[in-house]
Amino acid sequence: MAAAGGRRAKAPRGAAGRRRPRAAVLGAEGRPRAAAGRPVDEEVSSDSEPESASLGRRRREAAEEEVEETPQEKKLRLAKLYLEQLRQYEEERAVDEEEEETEPVDLIGDRLKEDVLEQKGRLQRLVAKDVQPPDPASIRVLRGHQLPITCLVISPDDRFIFSASKDGALIKCKWEVESGKRLCVVPGGKKGTEEQHMGHASQVLCMAISSDGKYLATGDRNKLIMIWDTATCKRLHIFTGHRDAVSGLSFRKGTYQLYSGSHDRSVKVWSVAENAYMETLFGHQDIITGLDSLSRDCCVTAGGRDGSVRLWKIPEESQLVFSGHQGSIDCIQLINEEHMVSGADDGSVALWGLTKKKPLALARQAHGMQDAEGLQQPYWISAVAALRNSDLVATGSHSASVKLWKCGEGFRKLEPLCDIPVVGFVNSLKFSAAGDFLVAGIGQEHRLGRWWRIKEAKNSICIIPLRQRVAAPSPKAPDVS
Repeated sequence: MAAAGGRRAKAPRGAAGRRRPRAAVLGAEGRPRAAAGRPVDEEVSSDSEPESASLGRRRREAAEEEVEETPQEKKLRLAKLYLEQLRQYEEERAVDEEEEETEPVDLIGDRLKEDVLEQKGRLQRLVAKDVQPPDPASIRVLRGHQLPITCLVISPDDRFIFSASKDGALIKCKWEVESGKRLCVVPGGKKGTEEQHMGHASQVLCMAISSDGKYLATGDRNKLIMIWDTATCKRLHIFTGHRDAVSGLSFRKGTYQLYSGSHDRSVKVWSVAENAYMETLFGHQDIITGLDSLSRDCCVTAGGRDGSVRLWKIPEESQLVFSGHQGSIDCIQLINEEHMVSGADDGSVALWGLTKKKPLALARQAHGMQDAEGLQQPYWISAVAALRNSDLVATGSHSASVKLWKCGEGFRKLEPLCDIPVVGFVNSLKFSAAGDFLVAGIGQEHRLGRWWRIKEAKNSICIIPLRQRVAAPSPKAPDVS
């Protein structure tokens, strides 16, 4: 059955995933049916009416038909039953809509709708129009990693930055935003020595921080997820189970539930508070390159070259499939609970609504074109970021700039605001919670490979201040005393 927000498909379950117990088959009265050839012991109340001979005959015939039914006939019967239920549902919905049109005006209901819309307007911060291009001299650069930055996060209170890279030694760093000082360095080791060393023994590709700032999760090429105490930088636990590199992590807002995406094409759900694995979901046909989530019990993923963005509904064990990019979808982030932004190696940036399977807005060649070995091709979009619940979006590539965008009304337009000069591959972007600065993780190489190398780039973290346009003071009211 097609869903409003895309193609709904039942998420296949792997051997490691959770399987639902098979429900008992119920008869017409809701009681379990008897197996073939067995009588059913049925309790009949003293005040029930006697069953007619014709009704009893029909039930016996139906039971005989069910016994002789082949698997193919059963599938056909169930399909017909499903289509009949679907037809009845559509008829009932049409009747309901007709009744709504003929109902008298509900002034209270209309007022409630207006209040809801007004509240949504308050939650949607319209800040893009007031953002001014930052002075390049005001951009602060933090150096410490020897190899390209692959991922970073900002603590919820905007005081600290956690970063990771392709380094073999400097695996994870903690920085103080105000002073720029490096507060903590976690050394790594060689592959297979994770139990002897506190840090990772391979490239770290992704990280996530819980909404209260207590836990940090990091994922690497060696299929491992490590959980850290952000205050002490001590490793607390290691999650294993993915069969390939871990490429996306996100905590569900307000909880310690962790989602992970991998090059093994699966999404896994973990409980960090209980150090427990919960379930596995499958559906992507290529590696998962990015993952994000907010408050709802769901997450969104970018599926690389399978060309799809997917919304995973965890309780329903289902997924919605979105398509619109022409190339590999390499990064994704939710703007709010209803919209998201993604970027691809075809140079496009897409705005999505979760009720539409196609993009609401698509900016092609968002960072322009490059001449690669005599061929003209778009600059890859390697990172996207959104200021939560606002109309401000940032994108990164290796085009020597970070771009800021304004989401138009209804997220149906993507308008460029300004370019911020940055040399190198922009592998990670994050807005501060307050929206007063943007952090970019820069590297000489792309976070997932070594297709190009920009020698003049510095492997560093750039803190970009975002200036707000000062509103003109309102004229004073005349004194009428």
